[in-house]
Amino acid sequence: MDTEKNKHIKVVALGGVGEIGKNMYIAEVNGDLFVLDAGLMFPENEMLGIDIVIPDITYLTQNKERVKAIFLTHGHEDHIGALSYLLRQLQVPVYGTRLTNALAKAKLREQEFKGHAEFIEIDSSSIVEFDSVSVSFFRTNHSIPDSVGIAIHTSEGAIVYTGDFKFDQAASELYKADIGKMAKLGEQGVLCLLSDSTDAEKPGYTPSEAIVIREMKDAFYNAKGRIIAASFASDLNRIQHIFDAAYEARRKIAVVGKSLQQVFDIAIEMDYLYVPDDLIIRISELKDYPDDEIVILTTGMQGEPIEALQKMAKGAHKQVNIQSGDTVLIAASPLRGSEVFIYKTIDMLSRAGANVISGKRLVSTSSHGSQEELKFMINLMNPKYFIPVHGEYRMLKAHEKIAKECGIPVDRIAVIEKGDLVEISSDQLKITGKVPAGNVLVDGSGIGDVGNIVLRDRKLLSQDGILIVVVTLNKVEKKISAGPEIISRGFVYVRESEELMDESVKLVKGIVEKNINREFFDWSGIKQDMRDGLNQFLFEKTKRRPMILPIIMEI
Repeated sequence: MDTEKNKHIKVVALGGVGEIGKNMYIAEVNGDLFVLDAGLMFPENEMLGIDIVIPDITYLTQNKERVKAIFLTHGHEDHIGALSYLLRQLQVPVYGTRLTNALAKAKLREQEFKGHAEFIEIDSSSIVEFDSVSVSFFRTNHSIPDSVGIAIHTSEGAIVYTGDFKFDQAASELYKADIGKMAKLGEQGVLCLLSDSTDAEKPGYTPSEAIVIREMKDAFYNAKGRIIAASFASDLNRIQHIFDAAYEARRKIAVVGKSLQQVFDIAIEMDYLYVPDDLIIRISELKDYPDDEIVILTTGMQGEPIEALQKMAKGAHKQVNIQSGDTVLIAASPLRGSEVFIYKTIDMLSRAGANVISGKRLVSTSSHGSQEELKFMINLMNPKYFIPVHGEYRMLKAHEKIAKECGIPVDRIAVIEKGDLVEISSDQLKITGKVPAGNVLVDGSGIGDVGNIVLRDRKLLSQDGILIVVVTLNKVEKKISAGPEIISRGFVYVRESEELMDESVKLVKGIVEKNINREFFDWSGIKQDMRDGLNQFLFEKTKRRPMILPIIMEI
């Protein structure tokens, strides 16, 4: 790193503020760009048919020659899931810990990434040197091992990005936080702290994983039949608890779910999960053991477990279905907006004869720090400036309030939106501009080809359906050769609405004949008249507005 002063220091959030997931931040120092995480977000309810959502990386592609590196904090999809889409546009090295890199490479294979990716392994003692800065790391306590925070050292002080974190005093060696290193960073001088806001609204401390272990062992001990444990595929801490409880209860575990098996294999190979000998059995071996000696560990397609449980409850799962006497243990906190879905799933599981355990003690132990832990992080780092990240706007505002309580002046705190360009100097922090930012929707193999108009059409189709009107015209003789034929999908059941369809056909026929008898007419004019006439007629009759697609063919 050069000894010259870093005159131009900027921070940008391309995702992860005003939302949960899609974490991607940029630190810009003397023109060099450093990317912090590259996460995805799962679609919200109104994003019909969308598979995943990734950040808009236009700013990075426009300045690709200035991008020096990508740094990853840990291996969860909301921090690594967009990496393959980023690497399709940028040829830069990716720095991550051993497990994070392994999970990122697996995600690249899953997303069929065909290019070249250079992964460089770091740990909490690594220091990476660049022309303008040096970068160091510190271990954090999260639900997955090998989680780190990132410190970008400038002449004005460090820009520190915490990643996801909490402080669990009972954490095992794999999950212990580098509190001493954090305090040392604070002593050396932190210019700006970007800190996790996910649980900024929760008072007190996040309950320890030790409580989860105790409750889980009790549940395993008291269960009479099979246990079906549902967890997020990448929540290795919770998965380890399930293994430990199964071992003490003298039960065998069968792992069900492709994404879970993939993470499980990587973690076992790298010694990030401790699995006693003969604990794991194949799904085909379940019939060889009595029900009270079995645990089925499951998750769904995207590593999210609730959908898989619904299939089991319906009897539609390919490998395992719920039977009377099963104990279903939901060891996963609900994703935002999925609470109703979870309650419906619990209802279905209960109807299928299962005893469902999803109480607070098992699921509310978050992997993010509550208010007192966020204060502890601020006090350890003692930053000059503060930017809350990782959370919806109300969470960022709650974190801003916490920072004020810790003594940071309000003019040194910035609650930012996606794309805000924040300039930082030794004497001020201010938002000076905006860069392109937003959602890029991934649907199948299409990246960004589904926009607001397509989503609006999908919403209309889902609400009132579609009506396709087909007419064949003889332009020379100025008459209808065939049709009109009306096809309804998602609007009305045609066999029970014959009178409505007949009246619609008569209306369209009248509109077409009126138009073709004119001296001059055009196809677009006829189509618009058909849309307008049918729209008004159908709304008067049904109070619905289906999408109307006129198709005119000429012979």
